Amino acid sequence: MNKKTAKRAALATAAVLALGAVGAYLYLDTTSGIRRTGSENCADVIPAGADRADGEAICATLDALTDAWARGDADAYGRQFTEDGTYTTYVGSHYEGRADITEGHRALFEDFVKGGKLAASYLDLRFLGKDAAILTGRGDDYTGSRPGLAELSKVQTYTLVRDTDGAWRIAAFHNTQRRNVLERFSFLYSPATAPKAEK
Repeated sequence: MNKKTAKRAALATAAVLALGAVGAYLYLDTTSGIRRTGSENCADVIPAGADRADGEAICATLDALTDAWARGDADAYGRQFTEDGTYTTYVGSHYEGRADITEGHRALFEDFVKGGKLAASYLDLRFLGKDAAILTGRGDDYTGSRPGLAELSKVQTYTLVRDTDGAWRIAAFHNTQRRNVLERFSFLYSPATAPKAEK
């Protein structure tokens, strides 16, 4: 085989491999939808037997958080967190304390997310005693049309506590970007890794 033929064969092989990789990616992407999208109404996930008033107060905290974001009000946003609350973003930034969370969001509201809103769905609320709870859901920030529940790209965990004044506030927030193609690949490669709700 001469050099010209070998070069053509190598290019053809590379093209076939590239097309195969693109095809595989597109397959994984288009089949990676989630089954459990959650509820748009936080009150829907208040567990049976829990104190309904506490569940509604927790939901009101999340409503106030969403409202503050839509207004670009960093002070109101920060007030939804405990004085020593923590906030971890999906890019890995970790804020410590209400003041840090507030000032970080003040900068965000003036630049990166200016004019944006939050969309959320709620998956689960669990009480860890009478003064602590964990709320999990899906969420995203957006401008323009509100994304559908299946389009929310982040999974979020809120740890809430009854603060010293009796109000429910966020003690810790963690935001994780969903990697839908990697998730789908892992479920195909090892089906047992899929959460029960996604099988």
